[in-house]
Amino acid sequence: MRSHAQAVVIGGGVIGCSILYHLTKLGWRDVVLLERDELTSGSTWHAAANIHGLHDSTNISRIQHYTMTLYKDLEAETGQSCGVFQPGSLYLAQTEAREHQLRLQAAKAKLYGMNFHEVSRQQAEALHPLVSYDGIRCIMWEPDGGNVDPSGVTNAYAAGARQNGAEIIRFCPVTGTEPQADGSWIVRTPKGDIHTDWVVNAAGLWGRELAALAGVTLPLQPTEHQYFVTETIAEIAALDRRLPSVADRDGEYYLRQEGKGLLVGAYEKDVRFWAEEGTPQGFGHELFADDLERIEENMLRAIDRVPVVGAAGIKRVINGPMIWSPDSNVLFGPVPELSHYFCCNGIIPGFSQSGGMGLLAADWIVTGETRYDMFAWDVARFGDWADAAFTKARVADQYANRFKIHFPNEERTAGRPVRTRPVYEAQRAAGAVFGLNSGWEHPLWYSAEPGTVETEGFTRQNWFEPVGAECRILRERAGIIDISNFARYRCAGPGAEQWLNAVFANRMPWAVGRSCLTPLIGKRGGIAGDFTVTRRGEAEFWVIGSGMAERYHQRFFKEVPLPEDTIFESWTERMCGFNVAGPAARDMLQGLTETSLETADFPFMASRWIEVSDIRVLALRVSFTGDLGWELHCNAADQLRLWEALMQAGRTVGAGPVGSRALMSLRIEKGYGSWSREYSPEYWPQEVGLERLCKLEKDFLNKDAVAETLAKAPRQRLVLLALDGAQTDASNADATGGEPIFKDGVGIGRVTSGAYGYSVGQSLALGFVKDAVPGDTVEVMVLGRPHGAVILHEAPFDPQGIRLRA
Repeated sequence: MRSHAQAVVIGGGVIGCSILYHLTKLGWRDVVLLERDELTSGSTWHAAANIHGLHDSTNISRIQHYTMTLYKDLEAETGQSCGVFQPGSLYLAQTEAREHQLRLQAAKAKLYGMNFHEVSRQQAEALHPLVSYDGIRCIMWEPDGGNVDPSGVTNAYAAGARQNGAEIIRFCPVTGTEPQADGSWIVRTPKGDIHTDWVVNAAGLWGRELAALAGVTLPLQPTEHQYFVTETIAEIAALDRRLPSVADRDGEYYLRQEGKGLLVGAYEKDVRFWAEEGTPQGFGHELFADDLERIEENMLRAIDRVPVVGAAGIKRVINGPMIWSPDSNVLFGPVPELSHYFCCNGIIPGFSQSGGMGLLAADWIVTGETRYDMFAWDVARFGDWADAAFTKARVADQYANRFKIHFPNEERTAGRPVRTRPVYEAQRAAGAVFGLNSGWEHPLWYSAEPGTVETEGFTRQNWFEPVGAECRILRERAGIIDISNFARYRCAGPGAEQWLNAVFANRMPWAVGRSCLTPLIGKRGGIAGDFTVTRRGEAEFWVIGSGMAERYHQRFFKEVPLPEDTIFESWTERMCGFNVAGPAARDMLQGLTETSLETADFPFMASRWIEVSDIRVLALRVSFTGDLGWELHCNAADQLRLWEALMQAGRTVGAGPVGSRALMSLRIEKGYGSWSREYSPEYWPQEVGLERLCKLEKDFLNKDAVAETLAKAPRQRLVLLALDGAQTDASNADATGGEPIFKDGVGIGRVTSGAYGYSVGQSLALGFVKDAVPGDTVEVMVLGRPHGAVILHEAPFDPQGIRLRA
């Protein structure tokens, strides 16, 4: 066994073997995989191993498509069969919402050149004559859908990795992972120790236990999961072809051919957890006792749809463990608090994602960044707040609602609240409807009736009119927006300015009391973050960024060593804040402070420590609404008092509380981008209008990468679109993000954010397009159907920024 490796992958399931294989494809040969038992032990061997390409997330669709097309190439490369069956998949919609979802996915497939399209009932009956199509509104066909052999795929990845120089050691449990001072690791095993640059945790059911050896707690919880295979069915035996699989997600089961029978699986409401205190070390290829009564309701729905299931005998039942994250997405990427410790844990659709997951993991490890923005998978999206109770509650919800549609703006309530700010109860009494933001309860919108439950769907919901009222209050008078979900940092010391200039692309403010906007640049020259930096002293700066990305951004901040006697620390939990914005914001606030708020004394992009109703706040004259406004940042202990003072002062000018849904509408009216939507490592500064903030005359993190991208022509550009009002009103829907954009029948881009602009009376969308300019007419696929739109020359609200600087 080698004593040194570039990377040690721990876990010999399909994901670990895929990562090993893809590392070798990117040129790493000195890599090792350690497996405690035999390859495929744990959950890989008993997987149903269905494969499909489409997903609600565009980037996950991309990697699933890559995975589906990889398997046959892998067979040819290695000579190892992957057991690939691709008779196609039929997707059935029983409800209007499911039809919207499938049509939107079909539009995305067209944009990205994937094969997924609608078929008629007659065509579907020819493809799968055993299905009853009564009550089906829409049928989509994916010709490449199907299934693979779990052991075959895993061994093909392993064979490919070995051919490229990797070493695989079976029956070799890991007993320790010890960090070294230089950022490397010692991996300890009974067969000897390995000194490695990277540890990759792909330990599947044992991911929690392996992470704990490095002092890491991962929010994961296993459950039982059942499917069964029928005896031979005469109607199938008589066919000379393989039947397509059936995705009847409204029926909450999955079904495909297995041999001459059918395989039927279900995610039942009666969830059974397993190994809550830890996965047994001796577990390998065992199964649990059959318990088909738990999935009886799902089985009956499958029988209604495919009647031959009801007459068939059951050949075997598989009841095995799966391990879940709180949102059923993988925990993916380097642990921000450690050096070179990579996680890939909690994978559910492993055989649809294994290739893409291995590719992106190798991307990240070898080049420092993935080619696609995968924050939805990033392990950094969860923090210590995602404790065992929260994880268990969310996993129960995810399992029981596995096939439930994830609607735009949806906020599931399981496991909440986790963290609340001091003002939470007062906001709830004011009618706040809350969402989850990095563990915190955060107001989405305010209802006239406290306790209102938000409805869900692709169309406009019960929050549409109340959010409109909030937008109008702010645009006509003033609004009070909770911005406690922002991340806040303090940097102080003799090297503060030097360090910040070395991290961020823009030059730091030179004068005390002034602020600047600055990008953070990724490894490939894209936008890894956007921040506001304000100088509060000769050697003191405050930095404000995205709260949900705080742990993600730690990776970048760690790359630049802090100068001696200089600190950079998070104040996110210690501080809260409100944005007061609107034409009456100055009058409203002036009555609460002795500091002059006139423009001559407090200009746009200025900051001051001031007293507001005897509460010390850091006031910044900025506003994400595009209107006159101030951000007021206070100690958490003072948040409730500040809220009460603002609410009381607001009554004098007709102001009121405003939630984040309204803020989304207001910022889109101004054409403002936001991180994780318009600002992402995938996009270059000149594609989002931030190139002027990249000061190449100074050195900063990843400057060479951004210099290279800035020297190129933009591949696409961020634009603001106005959708046809009659069409959006008729469909009762607006763009929300992800909708493809077509011009003359050709895909030219996609929406990143969308909302109704209440103060301008237009349905709006931000998105990236190529081969189009302002004034062009295009089609945006809202609900998967074409809606006419025009690319705007300028923002419809205050394009010159007169109100912002008033």
